[in-house]
Amino acid sequence: MTIHQTVLGCDISKSFLDVFDPRSQRCERIANDKHAIEAFAASLAGTDCLVVFEATGVHDRLLRHALGEHGIAARRLNPVQARRFAEMRGRLAKTDRIDATSLSDFGKMVQPNPDPAPSRDRERLAALARRRDQLVELRALEKRHRADAFDASIIADIDVVIESLGNRIAAIETEIDRHTRRDVELTAELKRLTSAPGVGKITALTLVAHLPELGSLTPKKIGALAGLAPFNNDSGHRRGRKHIKGGRRRVRNALYMAALGAIRANTRFKSFFNAVTDRSGSKKVAIIAVARKLLTVLNAMQRDKKAFA
Repeated sequence: MTIHQTVLGCDISKSFLDVFDPRSQRCERIANDKHAIEAFAASLAGTDCLVVFEATGVHDRLLRHALGEHGIAARRLNPVQARRFAEMRGRLAKTDRIDATSLSDFGKMVQPNPDPAPSRDRERLAALARRRDQLVELRALEKRHRADAFDASIIADIDVVIESLGNRIAAIETEIDRHTRRDVELTAELKRLTSAPGVGKITALTLVAHLPELGSLTPKKIGALAGLAPFNNDSGHRRGRKHIKGGRRRVRNALYMAALGAIRANTRFKSFFNAVTDRSGSKKVAIIAVARKLLTVLNAMQRDKKAFA
């Protein structure tokens, strides 16, 4: 673990960045636009700094890329984690300056590992995959509407929308194929992942797009990130049933469906599924266990750059 001498906290909003610098004990506000952020990142070049900020969707994109291009270490935090840290320190009030200061304190105390430098190609792939998911959800919703419709004109209108959404989904998938073929590394990753039982093209795409940490973390950490790690629920003499919680819902859903395919297609996973079912008495628990095991296998495949064997 690298100990950074200076940890800057950055509170991000749509219009501004509030940056707390512990060296001066001052909080500076800069515009959340390309030129201002580029100047800020350039001012940190060559220094041993870590910039800590909360994940804010698209609003932190300019900052992440500017820091990456200038070689500045950065860590993107879950907002819940950041808020709980502030409350633990007794900071119940919430302002931009307080949040920036708290983020700096978090980084100094915890010294989290920096995130990998952002990749524009991977982010575009993630954006395409996310758009495909949105269109698929809309089509599924329209299909449910059609099942409830009885008026012929409404049914015809819904059919037109379903067909249009299908065409848009096909167009997005074509663009995804075109995008991945241009990147040798992405093509190799997708091919490697789809060699595993139960992992189809869409599941592999979901993992590459929404779980870029695959292959770089321990099995426990990658399981927690995907929302497949079991957490204890014990108190005193009571031993509650373990539950999964948190994580990335889209990744977890994709792995759950992949686990069903792996159970059908591979005797190794089927035997494991049967053993967990017998032990727990729950097929759902067993499927989640298979999904977690499959993720561990995929993590090792990505780490070693080897196909499933």
